Amino acid sequence: QVQLVESGGGLVQAGGSLRLSCLASGRTFSSYAMGWFRQAPGKERDFVAAIVGSGRRAVYADSVKGRFTISRDNAKNTVYLQMNSLKPEDTAVYFCSADFYGTVLRGLPPENGYWGQGTQVTVSS
Repeated sequence: QVQLVESGGGLVQAGGSLRLSCLASGRTFSSYAMGWFRQAPGKERDFVAAIVGSGRRAVYADSVKGRFTISRDNAKNTVYLQMNSLKPEDTAVYFCSADFYGTVLRGLPPENGYWGQGTQVTVSS
Protein backbone atom coordinates (compact mmCIF):
# COMPACT_ATOMS: atom_id res chain seq x y z
CA GLN A 1 0.00 0.00 0.00
CA VAL A 2 1.27 3.44 -0.96
CA GLN A 3 -0.21 6.72 0.17
CA LEU A 4 0.54 9.88 -1.78
CA VAL A 5 0.14 13.48 -0.63
CA GLU A 6 0.60 16.36 -3.07
CA SER A 7 1.43 19.91 -2.11
CA GLY A 8 2.66 23.13 -3.69
CA GLY A 9 -0.32 24.16 -5.76
CA GLY A 10 -1.68 27.67 -5.79
CA LEU A 11 -2.49 30.75 -7.83
CA VAL A 12 0.18 32.20 -10.10
CA GLN A 13 0.26 34.66 -12.96
CA ALA A 14 0.99 33.57 -16.49
CA GLY A 15 4.73 33.23 -17.01
CA GLY A 16 5.31 32.33 -13.39
CA SER A 17 6.56 29.16 -11.75
CA LEU A 18 5.41 26.62 -9.19
CA ARG A 19 6.94 23.46 -7.79
CA LEU A 20 4.66 20.61 -6.83
CA SER A 21 5.73 17.92 -4.41
CA CYS A 22 4.33 14.46 -3.81
CA LEU A 23 5.31 12.64 -0.63
CA ALA A 24 4.90 8.87 -0.66
CA SER A 25 4.58 6.53 2.28
CA GLY A 26 6.22 3.13 2.37
CA ARG A 27 9.73 1.75 2.14
CA THR A 28 9.78 0.72 -1.54
CA PHE A 29 9.41 4.14 -3.17
CA SER A 30 12.27 3.55 -5.61
CA SER A 31 10.46 0.48 -6.97
CA TYR A 32 7.71 2.64 -8.43
CA ALA A 33 7.64 4.74 -11.54
CA MET A 34 5.97 8.02 -10.63
CA GLY A 35 3.72 10.13 -12.77
CA TRP A 36 1.97 13.47 -12.75
CA PHE A 37 -1.44 13.90 -14.36
CA ARG A 38 -3.81 16.84 -14.46
CA GLN A 39 -7.52 17.34 -14.84
CA ALA A 40 -9.21 20.58 -15.85
CA PRO A 41 -12.92 21.15 -15.13
CA GLY A 42 -15.09 19.15 -17.49
CA LYS A 43 -12.13 17.38 -19.06
CA GLU A 44 -10.46 14.02 -18.75
CA ARG A 45 -7.38 13.40 -16.65
CA ASP A 46 -4.34 13.92 -18.87
CA PHE A 47 -0.77 12.74 -18.61
CA VAL A 48 1.85 15.38 -17.78
CA ALA A 49 5.13 13.65 -16.95
CA ALA A 50 6.59 10.44 -15.54
CA ILE A 51 9.92 9.26 -14.19
CA VAL A 52 11.50 5.86 -13.68
CA GLY A 53 12.33 4.54 -10.23
CA SER A 54 16.01 5.44 -10.44
CA GLY A 55 15.22 8.95 -11.66
CA ARG A 56 17.47 8.55 -14.69
CA ARG A 57 14.79 8.81 -17.34
CA ALA A 58 11.71 10.94 -17.69
CA VAL A 59 8.99 11.41 -20.27
CA TYR A 60 6.75 14.41 -20.89
CA ALA A 61 3.56 15.36 -22.64
CA ASP A 62 4.23 17.54 -25.68
CA SER A 63 2.22 20.37 -24.12
CA VAL A 64 4.67 20.75 -21.23
CA LYS A 65 7.96 19.69 -22.80
CA GLY A 66 10.62 22.33 -22.22
CA ARG A 67 8.61 24.04 -19.48
CA PHE A 68 8.07 21.35 -16.83
CA THR A 69 10.65 19.11 -15.17
CA ILE A 70 9.92 16.00 -13.14
CA SER A 71 12.44 14.77 -10.62
CA ARG A 72 12.55 12.57 -7.54
CA ASP A 73 14.48 12.18 -4.32
CA ASN A 74 14.26 8.55 -3.27
CA ALA A 75 15.87 9.29 0.10
CA LYS A 76 12.93 11.60 0.85
CA ASN A 77 10.24 9.47 -0.83
CA THR A 78 9.29 12.53 -2.86
CA VAL A 79 8.65 13.32 -6.50
CA TYR A 80 8.60 16.89 -7.76
CA LEU A 81 7.16 18.75 -10.71
CA GLN A 82 8.87 22.05 -11.46
CA MET A 83 6.57 24.12 -13.65
CA ASN A 84 7.97 27.17 -15.42
CA SER A 85 6.50 29.56 -17.98
CA LEU A 86 3.02 28.67 -16.81
CA LYS A 87 0.07 29.36 -19.08
CA PRO A 88 -3.63 29.75 -18.29
CA GLU A 89 -4.24 26.42 -20.03
CA ASP A 90 -2.10 24.73 -17.37
CA THR A 91 -4.89 25.42 -14.86
CA ALA A 92 -6.04 22.09 -13.45
CA VAL A 93 -5.96 19.81 -10.45
CA TYR A 94 -2.64 18.00 -10.52
CA PHE A 95 -2.40 14.41 -9.30
CA CYS A 96 0.62 12.26 -8.68
CA SER A 97 0.55 8.51 -9.15
CA ALA A 98 2.72 5.58 -8.17
CA ASP A 99 2.96 2.76 -10.68
CA PHE A 100 4.84 -0.48 -9.97
CA TYR A 101 4.43 -1.72 -13.55
CA GLY A 102 5.61 1.45 -15.29
CA THR A 103 2.46 2.09 -17.31
CA VAL A 104 2.78 5.81 -16.62
CA LEU A 105 6.00 5.84 -18.63
CA ARG A 106 3.83 5.27 -21.71
CA GLY A 107 1.69 8.25 -20.79
CA LEU A 108 -1.12 6.12 -19.45
CA PRO A 109 -2.76 6.01 -16.02
CA PRO A 110 -1.46 3.22 -13.79
CA GLU A 111 -3.55 0.06 -14.07
CA ASN A 112 -3.05 -1.01 -10.47
CA GLY A 113 -1.33 1.97 -9.00
CA TYR A 114 -2.00 4.64 -6.47
CA TRP A 115 -3.23 8.24 -6.63
CA GLY A 116 -2.89 11.26 -4.44
CA GLN A 117 -5.79 13.55 -3.63
CA GLY A 118 -4.66 16.28 -6.01
CA THR A 119 -3.54 19.88 -5.68
CA GLN A 120 -5.08 22.85 -7.50
CA VAL A 121 -2.97 24.94 -9.84
CA THR A 122 -4.54 28.11 -11.18
CA VAL A 123 -2.76 30.30 -13.71
CA SER A 124 -4.23 33.75 -14.28
CA SER A 125 -3.80 35.66 -17.52
